[in-house]
Amino acid sequence: MTDRLLQIDTELLIFLNNLGSEQWDGFWLALTNQFHWSPLFAFLLVLIFKKFGWKNGIVMILFLVVLVTFSDQFTNFMKHTFQRLRPCNTEGVREQLRQFIYKPRGFSFYSGHASLSTTFSIFVILLLRNHYKYMPLLLLFPLSFGYSRIYLGVHYPGDVLTGYFTGLFFGYLFYRLQKKLRLTSRFS
Repeated sequence: MTDRLLQIDTELLIFLNNLGSEQWDGFWLALTNQFHWSPLFAFLLVLIFKKFGWKNGIVMILFLVVLVTFSDQFTNFMKHTFQRLRPCNTEGVREQLRQFIYKPRGFSFYSGHASLSTTFSIFVILLLRNHYKYMPLLLLFPLSFGYSRIYLGVHYPGDVLTGYFTGLFFGYLFYRLQKKLRLTSRFS
């Protein structure tokens, strides 16, 4: 059963990766770079400060730092536990992928890009959904960020999906934790 799932995962990766073309490579390579998302993060920080004020805003930013650190470290723990090679580094798979424009080291399972971006997005959506009606559009961030990893051949679709589900769980968990700690009303 597990072998069949891994085979389907590989076949789906090869199919999706081979849909790409050279004219789109630069776009997806730029999209996978966290630095290029800085304007979005700055905009969200402005919304947080606007809604909660400076003192509570700083508390929320510090909480987001803890959330990001936890999500990142848990992902690294899982990667080193499972040690699944990235498809671009796996003999027999890499030969079936398109050209390599990006070839990171490390392990593949599960996608830290998908997990961290989903954790962050779910938390911020839950935090601000009652104040800004278009917050669910923030889900476009992890969806495109995660797909960029498949497009570039550095993660299997199963790695990205697992990252999404883990991010949903941690985003919701951290949101509930901040509610319990009443972080948004510390300095009211």
